[in-house]
Amino acid sequence: MASGSASLMWFRKGLRIHDNPALQYAAEGTKFLYPVFVIDPHYMEPEKNAFSLGSARAGLNRINFLLESLADLDSSLKKLGSRLLVLKGEPSEVLIRCLKEWEVEKLCFEYDTEPYYQALDFKVKNYASTAGIEVFSPVSHTLFNPTDIIQKNGGRPPLSYQSFVKLAGQPSSPLSHTLSSLPLVGDVGSCVISEVPTIKELGYVDIGQDESSPFRGGESEALKRLNEIINDKEWVATFEKPKGNPSAFLKPATTVLSPYLKFGCLSCRFFYQCLQDVYKNVKRHTSPPVSLLGQLLWRDFFYTVAFGTPNFDQMRGNRICKQIPWNDDDELLTAWRDARTGYPWIDAIMVQLRKWGWMHHLARHSVACFLTRGDLFVHWEKGRDVFERLLIDSDWAINNGNWLWLSCSSFFYQYNRIYSPISFGKKYDPNGDYIRHFLPILKDMPREYIYEPWTAPLSIQTKAKCIIGRDYPKPVVLHDSASKECRRKMAEAYALNKDLNGMVSEEDIRNLRRKLKEDPEQEAKNKRIR
Repeated sequence: MASGSASLMWFRKGLRIHDNPALQYAAEGTKFLYPVFVIDPHYMEPEKNAFSLGSARAGLNRINFLLESLADLDSSLKKLGSRLLVLKGEPSEVLIRCLKEWEVEKLCFEYDTEPYYQALDFKVKNYASTAGIEVFSPVSHTLFNPTDIIQKNGGRPPLSYQSFVKLAGQPSSPLSHTLSSLPLVGDVGSCVISEVPTIKELGYVDIGQDESSPFRGGESEALKRLNEIINDKEWVATFEKPKGNPSAFLKPATTVLSPYLKFGCLSCRFFYQCLQDVYKNVKRHTSPPVSLLGQLLWRDFFYTVAFGTPNFDQMRGNRICKQIPWNDDDELLTAWRDARTGYPWIDAIMVQLRKWGWMHHLARHSVACFLTRGDLFVHWEKGRDVFERLLIDSDWAINNGNWLWLSCSSFFYQYNRIYSPISFGKKYDPNGDYIRHFLPILKDMPREYIYEPWTAPLSIQTKAKCIIGRDYPKPVVLHDSASKECRRKMAEAYALNKDLNGMVSEEDIRNLRRKLKEDPEQEAKNKRIR
């Protein structure tokens, strides 16, 4: 192969053609372009012992969304005279083999802040530099470069949204140039290339429509959805978080663009620009932090804090996380995860999560608060793991950031403000239509009992064909006493963190746990209903 004639575009996230600086650079001045995606067994191989269908890391809905996104990318590349080369194996080993075999001169991929990819990229860049291969790895998954913002802040990430926005300024514009064609794919030699696999080819059984996400993956779908949103200028201009109805499921009260941003099927810079264009043409609009533009800035805020905070995804060794003596109660965790808490609002949300891989942000707030500081006092890391597996938009920085926030471990400290598992949902959906849809066992329960079915007289339970304790569980805790107990534990934990100036050891946590258990009257009050 002639010198200087081959470049490799390594897709991971950034699964799009529009506003893709790595792809643009890879295509410039090259004879052959190899667009590569590596199926990483770490994420894709079926895991027999997981609590839901999927791999060790991802549920089937997210794997399916990724495969749909890859098939869409392949189809877009084919229209430009190229195609997606799918390989399997440990990504850094596969990449290094391809770079050698194809005599690649230029390697391009989107920069990624996740620890897993940082380690992977370090190996690949090391090889490339010793082999004299040019590496181009631009920041295009976020509006801003987290490194720049951390530097501007004196080497530490800003820990409040306001300080982040002040430092950030204006993001760079998306690429205006669109690709009309791409260089040909060169000879692939002995590298084993496949088409984008189906879910069955990866070793999974197909799931029925009822059990799968209604949201399809891919850039085409992302741009279609974006267009529909942008065309409703009034909706865009008046969007205000945290308003919005968490129980609206047939037409969700939000954009559902998060999974497309997570996989980079949609450029956040392009989305930002489209929003700015709408704002210029309306009389008035909401502003950050509650506006849609504000939501994009929140995303960048979490990315920056996550990137600049060692051990961001755990409590121990995380300097911005309060040390709290969470319960280690697998029974309560499983009841929450498997939609068996006995609180229909909570359980319906957890069923939607499992079936669709998505739920409204206020629904996420409800179940995260319930699991942690609101009712069950279970460790936020355990809840995070369930979300990380089941959400199609699960994003390392944002998922961890939100769990730190909602458990009052970081960012937000008003632990007395608890979402009621009864009245919060009722406010939006007094008839319980959301519950009836996702928990059909309760579909005939009268509206006055739908949020608290255990209070219905036996005659009404019988008529509704749903006996509590037999057909649907009794509540695992009593909300009033459980939330009171949670507040007491949070107050003690906060006091300890303050006294020790955040330097809380595992021994301190053990002692506090012991102290909290020594109040038998409280413990007895809070015994689960059996």
